[in-house]
Amino acid sequence: MSKSTIEVQGLEIRVEPVNDLDYVSLTDIAKKNSDDAPVYLLQRWIRNKSTLTFLDQWEKVHNPKFKHAQMSVFKEQASINRNSISPQRYIKATDAIGITSKSGRGGGTFAHKEIALNFCYWLDPAFQVFLFKAFNELMRREVERKNLEWHVTKITDNVEEIRNLLDTIPGQQENRNRLPKE
Repeated sequence: MSKSTIEVQGLEIRVEPVNDLDYVSLTDIAKKNSDDAPVYLLQRWIRNKSTLTFLDQWEKVHNPKFKHAQMSVFKEQASINRNSISPQRYIKATDAIGITSKSGRGGGTFAHKEIALNFCYWLDPAFQVFLFKAFNELMRREVERKNLEWHVTKITDNVEEIRNLLDTIPGQQENRNRLPKE
């Protein structure tokens, strides 16, 4: 899938491909739901013990290189109020693949769609329903586009096959035959 956006309740949310999977911008979602900078909302979410449990389980299923020992440290520190966990710190320490974070223009924190839905549930369950609906619509359009591309490719292949077949008919004019003389 190529870079795209989905609109949820008037908010444009970026969706980017990461290793052939769709990652949703948590930064864009956080902008709508917080007066603070999105980074602070993301830090509060990722520090939540339930979130860490979810991320730990998600990574166990999808990432064989995930550092579970470091995740245990984050879980222990989750209850300490002075502790702060940023998405970038979490990714670097655990080798997580479910979340990506990049600084600068066009950057932000992106997460696999399942993790993005978890973030929305933590943030606003009603918003999660609308995000899920918009994301499914995006996937439906993507499947239709790929299906159309497949059909066009098949038709093109069939036309080329028929042209090659016609080139083998004896008695054609020299200039019409695309196959070289033997």
